[in-house]
Amino acid sequence: MHFFRCTLSLRSLVSVAALFSGCFAFAQAPTGAQAPATTTPAQAPATTPAAPQSVPAPKTPPAPKTPPAQQPGDAQQQAPTPEQLATVPTIKARVNEVNLIFTVTDKRGNFIKNLKQSDFALLDDRKPPEQVRQFTQQTNLPLRVGLIIDASSSIRTRFKFEQDAMSDFISQVLRPQTDKAFVSSFEQHTHLLHDFTNDSDALGVSIHKLQPAGGTALFDAIYTACRDQLLPVRAEGTMRKAIVVISDGDDNMSRVYQDDAVKMCQRAETIVYAVSTNTGPDRDRGDDVLEAVALATGGRAFYPKRLEDMPQEFHSIEEELRSQYSLVYVPADFKPDGSFRPIYLTTSDRKYQVRASKGYFTQKE
Repeated sequence: MHFFRCTLSLRSLVSVAALFSGCFAFAQAPTGAQAPATTTPAQAPATTPAAPQSVPAPKTPPAPKTPPAQQPGDAQQQAPTPEQLATVPTIKARVNEVNLIFTVTDKRGNFIKNLKQSDFALLDDRKPPEQVRQFTQQTNLPLRVGLIIDASSSIRTRFKFEQDAMSDFISQVLRPQTDKAFVSSFEQHTHLLHDFTNDSDALGVSIHKLQPAGGTALFDAIYTACRDQLLPVRAEGTMRKAIVVISDGDDNMSRVYQDDAVKMCQRAETIVYAVSTNTGPDRDRGDDVLEAVALATGGRAFYPKRLEDMPQEFHSIEEELRSQYSLVYVPADFKPDGSFRPIYLTTSDRKYQVRASKGYFTQKE
């Protein structure tokens, strides 16, 4: 099952009215439906819309392989080599189903609830879905959260405040009955401080043991966390996977590129929320990096003007993690060829903004 979200501008579609009337009404996809003229990601293959196929009969999915156990502790994690990048596994939807998790807000950022299925329009790989199987408003989903802390020398003067804010966040958001989180840090290397646990006190202890030093390998840290911790997670039902990064965004040591980190988040069905530690009057390059990664995965970047405002930003992340919709559908003309399938989701009301994943990778057979 897939969980996604990203930011989508309504202006990226030719006409919302045309989209609703001609492309998608959460019913059987019309034959030969054409997608609006939009700019698709470079990964997405150019395909010509075809008549949707009938919904395949459900098949029993193969049992997922159990990944090697990850030991907790201050373990240094290696950044991927180019050869490893070429052999990254992908996620396969059960019976070709996609479970799209998304959030709707107004222009002030307030969450909009109680919308109906008919209020939304969707394109998967520039085509309406073959079938919509379920639409629900989800709240209080089980969470699998990774906390990634910048421990490089560049944030030394702000580090104590980072630790306190992150510890408070995890103690507030983690529910021992349903949620789990892990903590990792990075400078020029990535370190797993504590693997998945529901013990917020243990996570807090790991956070406060950190000492800042070294360069900044932000992209390596995001890539490694998704590959080693979040990609192996197999949901037994609907849950939300997210990474919360606290950093200045000034990467100068990573072995992987920003695009590699984003793609790994998409493969691991993981949203990135970023909290900037830059408190100057103007945004810098690092802030732009944090925003680009967050938006590409369906998350948000936050820019507290003062360190004292950081706890409020974490509260906003907590609220968003608990406020979302779920749409389960069968994509039209689905092909298990390892390609990237872009997703476009919007509402009929121009006052609202939808954040859902920009797309997902199919598993090549």
